[in-house]
Amino acid sequence: MKAKPNKALFTLLLIIGLGLISSDCSAQKNIKWQQLFNGKDLNDWQIKIRHHKLNDNFGNTFQVNDGNIQVRYDQYSKFDEQFGHLFYKQPYSSYIIGVEYRFVGDQVNEGPGWAYRNSGIMIHGQDPATMTVDQDFPNSIEVQLLGGNGKDERSTANLCTPGTQYVKDGKIVKQHCTNSSSKTYHGDQWVRSEVLVLGDSLIVHYVNGEEVMRYNKPQLDPIKGSEEGELLKSGSISLQSESHPVDFRKVEIIDLEKYADKPKKLKKVIAKLMAQKRVALQ
Repeated sequence: MKAKPNKALFTLLLIIGLGLISSDCSAQKNIKWQQLFNGKDLNDWQIKIRHHKLNDNFGNTFQVNDGNIQVRYDQYSKFDEQFGHLFYKQPYSSYIIGVEYRFVGDQVNEGPGWAYRNSGIMIHGQDPATMTVDQDFPNSIEVQLLGGNGKDERSTANLCTPGTQYVKDGKIVKQHCTNSSSKTYHGDQWVRSEVLVLGDSLIVHYVNGEEVMRYNKPQLDPIKGSEEGELLKSGSISLQSESHPVDFRKVEIIDLEKYADKPKKLKKVIAKLMAQKRVALQ
């Protein structure tokens, strides 16, 4: 005898299925960029400049004008290796951060040659309160932001490692700076750099929607003769002052921590986010 379909069971399964789809879609719709910079002030940020105490904004280095975070050296007679960092108030672990920046003007007197049109996004960094007065850079992973000189090739969203190292293609990399595959951005144009950070497992750099570098296992420099260091699962986020004026008009983040223990959903969320090619408008 042919079995009759169980309409009640079918209806229940349909409701459950639609509920799961709805829940997944709703979760993805709720993924929005949080603005770390409010466009008005630096109330959510801390400042650490070399040779100065925490939150001593020497020379008004970090300021807000025209809706931008501006790094300026108008009150410097010379740079004197006073490298600075602007730290957001809280650490993060798994996230995508987006920054839109441009280099402007001239480098301050006695700024190092390598710091011409040079800044950076420091991720998985140390707490600024633990930095010594004369410490130049926080132990961190640096997404190095560079501008071109008008003629030579010079990639951006490179990787530098103050006090750190990482793994790429299964090998530990101790080299301090490694170039990305990005093109060169000359002049004062706005550029968007994004960084996907997944705890201590994966970091990917993007420039104007194009992937330019990826690597694994960010870690502190090893101690006591070890080959590997302590893995960096989270840390501070900061923006650099390295002797060349730079503007940041956007600093925004999508916190992925709530998906960290849900790999399938995390993969879907990331795929959807990175399918959108975000390019800085001029």
